[in-house]
Amino acid sequence: MTSTIARPAPDATRRQDSAKPRRETRLRALDGLRLVAALMVAAYHYGGRGGAVTEAWGSSPKVQFPTLHAFFSYGCLGVQIFFVISGFVICMSGWGRPLRSFFASRASRLLPAYWAAVLLVTAVFALPVVAYEAVSPSDALVNLTMLQQPLGVDRVLGVCWTLWAEIRFYALFALCVVLPGANRRRVILFCALWMLAAAIAQGVDEPLLDLVLMPQYAPFFVGGIGLYLVHRDRRDAYAWGIVGVSWLIGQHYVVRELWRAPSPDAFSNRTSLGIVLVVTLGFVAVAAIALGWLNRLNWRWLTVAGALTYPFYLVHEHLGWVVIHALHRGLGLASAETFVLTVVSMLLLAWLLHRCVEKPLTPRLRAALSRTR
Repeated sequence: MTSTIARPAPDATRRQDSAKPRRETRLRALDGLRLVAALMVAAYHYGGRGGAVTEAWGSSPKVQFPTLHAFFSYGCLGVQIFFVISGFVICMSGWGRPLRSFFASRASRLLPAYWAAVLLVTAVFALPVVAYEAVSPSDALVNLTMLQQPLGVDRVLGVCWTLWAEIRFYALFALCVVLPGANRRRVILFCALWMLAAAIAQGVDEPLLDLVLMPQYAPFFVGGIGLYLVHRDRRDAYAWGIVGVSWLIGQHYVVRELWRAPSPDAFSNRTSLGIVLVVTLGFVAVAAIALGWLNRLNWRWLTVAGALTYPFYLVHEHLGWVVIHALHRGLGLASAETFVLTVVSMLLLAWLLHRCVEKPLTPRLRAALSRTR
């Protein structure tokens, strides 16, 4: 909604807020930003940290990428950018929808590719030629529920902890906004109360409140919701206030979690300024999309990029290690070539999952869950 559109009368505004959602033109730039965030996370997993990936390369990624490893280490912040995008998209998709439709949309979007990724990674890790240990059959079955985190079960997919955060966000938004009916006032109240409750939860250090309210992630989801309100009306001072407070608190949590005092023994030394800069760029990028500044980026291939992002995100970490091991240690390819080919191979696998799993199963699952008995 641009500033040149006249505001309707207050009564009309209230009717519009609770009415069916307006038709949104597809924000293809948001699809592109999703893929950028996923590639950031992939760079972090392949070359921005030590641990399990060291076994894939045969030595620390710090040795493989003497200069780039320090930049790759900031790639983990792609997760926070994902959360901002998620807040924007969930508010947009939940506006004016009944609870059944919202649930069907989210479940059909997440589950088919997730199930396929869990089964695929489990099968690959069970192969004798693969050096990584697979989870037990029982744990693999529990992973299909997406509830392995609270149940304390070994994860098949390393990235699934972010899905657990997403699920809790969906539940809060569904109960507080979608169920009673989304409108501007209710969304603003939800954002304000969630941020306040999250701050209180952080202060009292109560595990149950932390689990439900997610103080360290709430600012990013709320910031995305605020940016969607900006997308609806760029003159909305409350929306801008939500975005500003979310950025201020969000950068604090990320700096607290990721910054460490410089040490020659550390894998990399992230600076607090660098962390704040990446978080800020994430907010600015979504804000630019919300304000329509990137509407010219309307290329169709960006829609494809957005469709590949989720399956790529699911499979890239663990299966990427297998590919790195095969290319770098098996075939002797250079580090740079291995890195690029691994990313390309994971994108191709994501395309196969999208074509063979998501396209046929997503609409069927959505229809089944939307059907009224």
